[in-house]
Amino acid sequence: MADSPVPDLQIKSHSGPYTVKFAPLFSGLEGGLKPNEHLIIDERVADLYSEKLSAVLKDDSVLVLAAVETSKSLEKIPDYVTHLLQHGVRRDYVLIAVGGGIIQDITAFIAAILLRGISWRFYPTTLLAQADSCIGSKTSINVGPYKNQVGTYTPPNEILVSTDVLRTLSEVDIRSGIGEMIKSHTVSGWPDLRAIARDYERLFSSPEVMTHYIQRSLQIKKMKIEIDEFDRNERLVMNYGHTFGHAIESATDWAVPHGIAVTIGADMANYISWHMDLIDREAYEELHRLLARNYRGFESISVREPEFFAAIGRDKKNVGQHLSLILMRGPGKVFKHQCANDEVFRARCREYFANEFKSKGSEPCRTR
Repeated sequence: MADSPVPDLQIKSHSGPYTVKFAPLFSGLEGGLKPNEHLIIDERVADLYSEKLSAVLKDDSVLVLAAVETSKSLEKIPDYVTHLLQHGVRRDYVLIAVGGGIIQDITAFIAAILLRGISWRFYPTTLLAQADSCIGSKTSINVGPYKNQVGTYTPPNEILVSTDVLRTLSEVDIRSGIGEMIKSHTVSGWPDLRAIARDYERLFSSPEVMTHYIQRSLQIKKMKIEIDEFDRNERLVMNYGHTFGHAIESATDWAVPHGIAVTIGADMANYISWHMDLIDREAYEELHRLLARNYRGFESISVREPEFFAAIGRDKKNVGQHLSLILMRGPGKVFKHQCANDEVFRARCREYFANEFKSKGSEPCRTR
């Protein structure tokens, strides 16, 4: 994908400002690692870009990790820390993360706890990381079977985004990232949502269009996280689609990519909102048309009901016996709602899966 000049984005955080730069692919890594730098990289990225990154990959301090959920378990962290200590890491060192959200979580968590805190820099290589998770400071680590239950707020010093790297992603990976972009544009309001809906197909063919919407997604998220970095009030709306989405991931053994699950979760949240008379059918249908385009090909997947409702019930945002759902009165009017985890709610979820999700299937997935 072609690069074009894009303004830097500066994010305020509790530990000071950090910058998102749209830069050439792996800018700053061509000459190798500096003496005070350690690289943590996705093994697939290391393989795909072995020639371009040869100067950094030859360093024996590099941690090459599989980007799978088991890699970011609390049980694995001591091995990574031991490796870094054996290679002389000090408090003035910088960890460099190259990969998607899993590599981001591992690196940021280690940066938070190692030597009581060291700096890190991020080169996001998935659309989901570029357009969403790279900012906001959150890190999440798995503990045994419990996903994302341990974490910190540890922002990087710098994020370098290049859409060139998106060439290597499958269409499903791209749509997973677009799911988070649609979420952000929905939180913003109708103008942003209708803009990305209008340009949906161009996201797959135009680097300039993709870069524009990545930047806009980050701008929308920036407005929320700078007000509420620690996810207590305003930022909670950025969890739109996630309560249902996380449950779908769990109930399908993670066969549905995160951003696709969030897309389906947003559709469910809208369906619940419609049946609570918070939005009208016309608004629901307009939103559904866009969301269904993005989750197409996954309608036939089996979402196991017991696991789905169990996951909904243990969501970490819940309060007491009530579910904390992010619903809407329309795009730009997204809010937190406490909902009873009762048979009425469960019946509505079953109704969605039977009448909306599976019965309104779209065209099958393409391959890029």
